[in-house]
Amino acid sequence: MARTLSLACLCGLLWASLIYGQQKSSSTPNQQPAAKNQTQQQPSVDEDNPPEEDETVAPEKFTLDPLESDRNVKVGNTYMHQGTPRGYRAALHRYERATKFNPSNAEAFFKIGEAEEKLKNKDAAKAAFEKVLQLTQPDSKLAKAAKKKLNDKS
Repeated sequence: MARTLSLACLCGLLWASLIYGQQKSSSTPNQQPAAKNQTQQQPSVDEDNPPEEDETVAPEKFTLDPLESDRNVKVGNTYMHQGTPRGYRAALHRYERATKFNPSNAEAFFKIGEAEEKLKNKDAAKAAFEKVLQLTQPDSKLAKAAKKKLNDKS
């Protein structure tokens, strides 16, 4: 059984190589291989439609992913507990990423407000707390905390 299977695989490979060789030779019957020192012609670039950007420099694409959003909030909490300006900036970055993965994550916006408060960005903190009020029910725990933070600022 094993010999039959290996023989069938070998025959298949030979058959595929023969077909590939025939296709390659039939597509370029009269062409000579290019000389090594001869430069190959580059395709012209249409200036109205430039080639695609390099994917390594393309902006990151965010799709709805509540689990990734929650993970970023947890990592941000770890940075917040450092109690340093550097930790607050790192936490802020993670909370902002969390809102990109889930734009309706009220907890992430609340945490953004707290981080902005620590970094003494009062206007940004106020905007984040207002966003929490837009996303949550008026009687929720986060909404009450956000209202309290907004009232303390005025």
